Amino acid sequence: MIELPTYAAADIRAAEFPPGVDSFNYRSLIPGLEGTAWEPAFTKIALLAWVAVAVIILFFLVSYRNPQLVPTKRQWLAESVYGLARDNVARDIIGHKGVRFAPYLATLFVFILLTNLWGIVPFAQISPNSHIAFPIVLALSSWLLYVGVGIRKHGFLGYIKASCWVSGAPLWVQPILVPIEFVSNLLLRPVTLAVRLFANMFAGHMILLVFTLGGVALLNAESVFLKPVALLSWAMAILMTFFELGILILQAYVFTLLTATYLQSSLADEH
Repeated sequence: MIELPTYAAADIRAAEFPPGVDSFNYRSLIPGLEGTAWEPAFTKIALLAWVAVAVIILFFLVSYRNPQLVPTKRQWLAESVYGLARDNVARDIIGHKGVRFAPYLATLFVFILLTNLWGIVPFAQISPNSHIAFPIVLALSSWLLYVGVGIRKHGFLGYIKASCWVSGAPLWVQPILVPIEFVSNLLLRPVTLAVRLFANMFAGHMILLVFTLGGVALLNAESVFLKPVALLSWAMAILMTFFELGILILQAYVFTLLTATYLQSSLADEH
């Protein structure tokens, strides 16, 4: 298996092995685990995820260690992030009951944003969310939360009815609508949450790989006419990096916003 650890590495192998799914596979950082079932346990992807968790915890602990009436820059940044989740997502989407979900929504947003940002940080240059396992865990966490909230409010059968029964629709149409609503509201929501985040991060990393390693391939081509095109390929890589920055911020916000929307639907009296 050919390992291409970062899209910025000027590796001559890129001229012979174009980027593909193998570009997302990393060997274990712990010697002796190669070829075993434990090899994926601590790869570069896992390390980036753990570093993101550590950075988030340390940042908020340090920012709120000595809170002041006139906030410092760190405190202001932490309060702004939490305020975004509390005021612009929880309260706007869920209502006054949504404030209690603000800590989860803020944590979700910051974690996804930071793990997405690894995709454009030098020497990291890959997002853990480009591996489907991470988006699946995040989506399942949100799914368990809003389903649990709905069951707690309506009861198990009441929540199933509230999620599947379309109020106001004719009775003869309900046998058609109920299965559709069941699949859409209870089964597909976590799938779409996970796939949307994964697909965007996977595609973004692949595009950056194509342009950067494509420049390497063109630079090492035998034809002298192709060498100047390598500069154009690298220029496109830089341009797409800025584009990817906007996409990764948007995806973190969309994931958090949809989670709040699903929480609101679980708390609603009628659907």
